[in-house]
Order: sequence, then C-alpha cells, then structure tokens
Amino acid sequence: MKNTSSASLNQALEQLAAAPASLPALAAVIAHLRPQDRDKPELAVVNLQALSFLLEHHFDYRFALRTALLHLLGETRQIPLYTESGILANDGFASTLAHRLGERMLPMPPNPDSLRDRFGQLFSWQEDHVWLAAVPDATWQALWRAMAWQENEQHESWRQTRLQLLESVQVLSARVTAIGLEPELVRICPEVERFASPFLHLNAEVQRYADSYRQALVDKALPPEDEKQVLVLLDQCEAILAKVRKNASRYGISVNLTYHGLRLAQSIERMRALLELLSPEHNPAEQNQLFRLIVAFARAENRKYSVRDLFKSNTELLALQVTEHAGRHGEHYIAEDRRDWSKMAKAAMGAGLIVGFMALIKLMLASAHLPLLWEGIAFGLNYAIGFIIVQILHFTIATKQPAMTAARIAAALHEQHGRKKQLEQLADLVVKVVRTQFVAILGNVMLAIPTAALIAFAWSGLFGGPVVPAAKAQTLLHDIDPIHSLALPHAAIAGVFLFLSGLIAGYYDNKAVYRRIPERIAGHPLLQKLLGENRAWRLGHYVEHNLGALAGNFYFGMFLGLTGTVGIILGLPLDIRHITFSSANLAFAAVALDFQVPASALWLGAAGVALIGLINLGVSFFLALWVALRSRRLSGSLLLPLLPILARRFLSQPLAFFLPPKTDKPEEDGAAAAADGGDAPGK
Repeated sequence: MKNTSSASLNQALEQLAAAPASLPALAAVIAHLRPQDRDKPELAVVNLQALSFLLEHHFDYRFALRTALLHLLGETRQIPLYTESGILANDGFASTLAHRLGERMLPMPPNPDSLRDRFGQLFSWQEDHVWLAAVPDATWQALWRAMAWQENEQHESWRQTRLQLLESVQVLSARVTAIGLEPELVRICPEVERFASPFLHLNAEVQRYADSYRQALVDKALPPEDEKQVLVLLDQCEAILAKVRKNASRYGISVNLTYHGLRLAQSIERMRALLELLSPEHNPAEQNQLFRLIVAFARAENRKYSVRDLFKSNTELLALQVTEHAGRHGEHYIAEDRRDWSKMAKAAMGAGLIVGFMALIKLMLASAHLPLLWEGIAFGLNYAIGFIIVQILHFTIATKQPAMTAARIAAALHEQHGRKKQLEQLADLVVKVVRTQFVAILGNVMLAIPTAALIAFAWSGLFGGPVVPAAKAQTLLHDIDPIHSLALPHAAIAGVFLFLSGLIAGYYDNKAVYRRIPERIAGHPLLQKLLGENRAWRLGHYVEHNLGALAGNFYFGMFLGLTGTVGIILGLPLDIRHITFSSANLAFAAVALDFQVPASALWLGAAGVALIGLINLGVSFFLALWVALRSRRLSGSLLLPLLPILARRFLSQPLAFFLPPKTDKPEEDGAAAAADGGDAPGK
C-alpha cells in the first residue's frame, strides 16, 4: 500500500475547514495520518510532519483544526475519558471479565455526548495506539506549535476542560482513598493501621487544591495552590503499594488483591498525569504528558474488550508468587556437591522402588476391566497416592524437578543483568541442575526396572504364570515404541501435566500463606483438644511446608490416570507416557515374555524410555521457564548469551554435567567448622 500523500491530506483539511464541527471530517484527517501499512508505524511521523507543514502555511487549516478540537471538548463530557479509559473498573476481576466478553459479542452504541466514545470513534483502528506510540515527542511538539493555539487561547472550551480535569482529579482521589483502605491491602500492609494513612489525607488535600484552583480561574489575581503536597501524598501511597507487593511473599497473594493493586497503581499514575496538565507551567510545545495520555487513551480504547490483556495484567503478580514458591522448592532439587548428589541418587532410587509397585497395581487395575469412569479414577488414585507416599518419604520423582528448577533459574536470571561474571554464575547453576536431573533419572530407572523384574519373577513363582498375558506384554512394548506408536506425543502430554502440577503446587503454597491455613490448623480448638497444642502446631507447620507438594502430586496423579479415559470419551488418541512407569513396564513385558523378544525390540523399547524421559523433562521445563520469565517480565532471549558458555563447558568438562567435582562443599564446611569449634558434624 502507498503512504498518505500531501494532496489527500490537503483535501481532508479543506473538508474540515468547510465543516469544522463535523466528527467525520475530523476522523478523515486522522485517517490520512494513519499509516496504511501496519508494519511501518514510523510512516505516521512523515504524515504528521506533512500536517505540521500545511498548518504552518495555511491559516484556514489550523483555524479549522483548532475549532474542531475545541468544539469536540466543549460539546462533550470529558470526565469518563480521564477517569475510566485505561483504568480497571470497580467490578472486580470476574465481573470485568464477564463485561468484556459481553461487550465483544454485543457492543454498546456510542454516546455522542461522551468524549470517550467520540475518541474511540476517531481512533477506531485496533493498531492506532501502535503508530501513535511510534511518533517521537519532538514531532508532537512541533505539531502543537504549528496549530498556533495563542491565536484563540482564551476560548471558553479551555476553561471547561480545566474544570473537568480538576473534577477528574477529585474522582480519582476518592477512588485511590477507597482502594487504599480495602481490608485486603490493609492486612498485607499492617503499617497502614499503625501510622497515619496517606490515603485518608489525600482527599482533604485534593479538595483544598481544587477549591484554590477554581477560585484562581474566577479571579486571575489569586495565585492557585500548587499540587506539590498532593504529589507528596501520592508518593506515600505508592510506597505503601510497593510494601504490599513486597509483603506478598510473606502473606500470599490473590487475583482480587492483584486487581486492587493494579487499579490503585493505574489511578495514581493517571492523577499524576492530570495534575501535570493542570499545572500553570505546563506547555505541550515543550513537554510530552499530553501526548502520552493520548497514546494511553488510544491503547485503552483499542484494547478495551481484550480478555487477554485482563488476564495478563491481573495474573502477573499471582504467577510471580506461584513461581516464587516453586523456585524456593527448586533449591531443594539442586545438588550442590557430592553429598547432595548422593542423597538425590538415594531419594530417586527410593522413588523408583515405589513406582515399581505402582506400575504393578496399574496393571492389576487394568486387568479388572472396571467401568470406564471408575477405571480412570482408580488409575488416578493409584498414581496420586503413590506420588504422595513418595513425597512423605522424602523420595524424588525425577520428572517433578524441571517445574521447580526452571523457576529457580528464572529467579537467578532476574538477579543477573547479562554481565559476563554473572552469566558464569548462572552457567554454574545450570550445570548443577543438569547433573542433578541426570542422577535423579538414573536413580528412578535403575531401581524401577529391577524392582519390576523382581516383582514379575516373584509373581510367576507364586502364581505359576506371568504377571501379564503375552498379548498385554506385547502391548506394553508397543506403547513405548518411539517409532510405531504415539509414545512421544503422549510423553509431551505428561510433560504438560508435570508443568501444571508445578503451578498447582506453587498455587497451594501461596494459598496456605494467604489464607493462613497453618495458623488456623495450629489454633483450631478441636485439633488442639484431640492432638494437643504441640502436635496441632506441628501439623500446621507440616502443612505450611508441604501443602503445595501434596496437592501438586495429587492433581498430577489424577491428570495421568484420567487422560486415557477422557481420550476414549472424546474419541481422541489421548494418553500419557512417563519415563519411570515406562521403564517398569519394559521390565514387566520382558519377564512376561520370558525374554523371548528380539534384541531390536528391547533396544527400541530402551530408546523409547530414554526419549520419553527427554520429552517429559523438556516440555515441563520449557513451559515452567516460560511462565517464570513472563511473570518477571523477562525475555527468553536473555538466555542466548548463556548457550555458548554452556557449550564451551561441555566440550572442556563434559563429566561436570553428570558428576559433581571432587572438591566437596562438606569438606570445606567441615574445615570451617573445625576452625570454629567442630560444630559441623552435629548439623
């Protein structure tokens, strides 16, 4: 498409000069400023420069444009644009979501008396905010000067606009005060109750400022009271909001609390912008606040029905808290030295032992041929109870680690800022994560396979037959075949569930803190009577540190168990493949067939197990890292400088990715403890 020509813009200005009160004529001028190629918003700069040139050299054009804008301001109610556009409504998250969905399907007709609705008609293209934001401040300021506002500066529309801006500041002040005194915010920031709240003083100060400003508009001899004291109170309100966000890790967070915090921040920011416009020293020919507001209004009107924006803005802090909780658990999944590495291997082997029995129970449930729904529930409970037992015994399922360690890496990336030394430290963390993951997988598989084989041999000895029929054994081998079955897509589904279980774990950890569940349990009269105060407190302490893990394991188990059932109901080839269970099934099948299996089939099965594990880990890690980065407003491109560092390390020290170094931290700790008096062994 061709860009707007000066001739067509000139024609649009002539039409506006003929009918300056016509909204379509003003919209036509804006349409000629709008770049026709959405991928080249910078073309709008050329169009605006052309407009400035025409206005400077044609009195009729600038007079018509000024008249059109002043008529627009004088004939409409402006306050809703200033106080509502780009600011969340007072309906709460759920109501706002329902409202946006309803407006998308059946939009409200525009109100001709509303400046907000007319503004939306002028900037009706969904990409208008993009090209407006691409225009430099200098171009906007040059346009303002070209309009020569001094030629009719005393127009009544200016006075009405200032009065409506003033009233908008008062409306926003009342909202800021109301939100700042919300019980949820006060609970997260108790300092508000102990000290004089700036939210309480804000309204009175704004009222004083507004009265003085109105008197100055009537009597030019009276100097208006400046806005400095209001700005000081707004600074204090923002400081309290910052404390609320900081305290979220201690007190927990919710969608509603995030909604209130976001609405408060938006209202304060809008108040600052309006106060700057009201300042007698403000000059749009030298300052950019007016043009930033125009861009903000355009974006708000272009995106006012966006459900995605609502979710993104409201769940960002909640996602951060969820991944923060996961990140703190992630530290327990990273072996720092050989002692931690050995502990991880033992914990993984313990989980492999339990999974061997879980796989047996799954085969027995399948052979019972229960009704479809009950079979899915039984499978899910088998997985869930088994995973919970693994958690209670402090064992480790290898595939649970990526969702936790990804959040830890994202947190470390957030602390770093791309400098070489800090990237080296992040590379150290990644190497530790890789070798910890390696030993966890090895431990799971190394014990799941012999456990399943021993169970199969014992079954044969006790009952005189194989643990599964030959046909079922062949099916088990086929299910992990990476070439002739859907094993790898099913492994990806399991990876998604692993990621979701990590989020669920973080959500419940956050919920335990936010709802003060441990304190409720410890102080529950009935539990104190049954267990005693000490045991009730210990139960609350256990829930505080394990509720998320228990909930995540339960949901993960039910996801795994019910996927096949849902697939059958929907007629879709849905199922899951998990590395530890697949390795156990490989052993069951081999023993059931008395090892009368072609070597190629066994090697293909072993390759399938390895690829299933790789996809389980890769999918869950990628999704968890993506959410963790997004919650911290980071880009995945920040990881790119890390890749060559890791490649060099792998080429120079490949064993470091699988085995810890010989110099152990425990030895260093022991030497330090010996120097301090030998307390280390007692730790």
